[in-house]
Amino acid sequence: MCLILVGIAARPGSRMLLLANRDEFHARAAAPAAPWEDDPGVVGGRDLVAGGSWLAVRGDGRFAAVTNLRNGLPQPAPRSRGELVSRFVRGGEDAASWLDALRGHIDDYAPFNLVLGDAAGAFAFDGTTRTVRGLEPGLHAISNGPIDRDWPKMRRIRAAVADALAHGAGDDDLLALLRDPEPAPDAQLPDTGFGLERERQLSPIFIAGTDYGTRASTLVEQGGDGALRLVELGFGAGGRASGRSAWHHRRGEGWRPGREG
Repeated sequence: MCLILVGIAARPGSRMLLLANRDEFHARAAAPAAPWEDDPGVVGGRDLVAGGSWLAVRGDGRFAAVTNLRNGLPQPAPRSRGELVSRFVRGGEDAASWLDALRGHIDDYAPFNLVLGDAAGAFAFDGTTRTVRGLEPGLHAISNGPIDRDWPKMRRIRAAVADALAHGAGDDDLLALLRDPEPAPDAQLPDTGFGLERERQLSPIFIAGTDYGTRASTLVEQGGDGALRLVELGFGAGGRASGRSAWHHRRGEGWRPGREG
């Protein structure tokens, strides 16, 4: 996952809005968003290599999404970052306490950023500095740098979503914003140790690469009544559309396919 936008009470009737792009090598096997066979109260994609998830949500609104922290060559680690998402959404500890406990196991994972929340609140966590930021009402963006760094794609998605929400955007309108292929100007590119050409390739909101690129665009929203919906678009090499899945949840009903906003 390389870009996450979280909206807390960002429009009337909305408790939480989550928009995210997962960027990954196309050869890495993954399953699209669906109720998990081993925990049908949770919906999300599954990494079929390490078994974790990049984004998932439970029927009570408990959610998590992860990005890697980009800083030169990949760093080996004994545990998958996707495990963090799976562990949190399937757990019962409140988000703040769960993050406190996580600090003692940070070195088990390669560098990451984590966004998570439950009924008590939502947080962004920088796994390198161990910094926790409570997410107040408004729009918040997280990418592959430290959570206090505002990359061009983060500014671009926040501005685009703010404008779309002000004009009554529906799900398709919001998901379309995640397909923005515009690269950032060279002068605004971060330096994460990959060189100028690679920084250019990784700078758009949507990356349409042949070997590596945006694999999934996801929207999750929880309404004021607690109802949830998730819509995911899948993509293959070159940004080719490869599928769409939609799920909704109302208290007492469980997850059901369809029903988009």
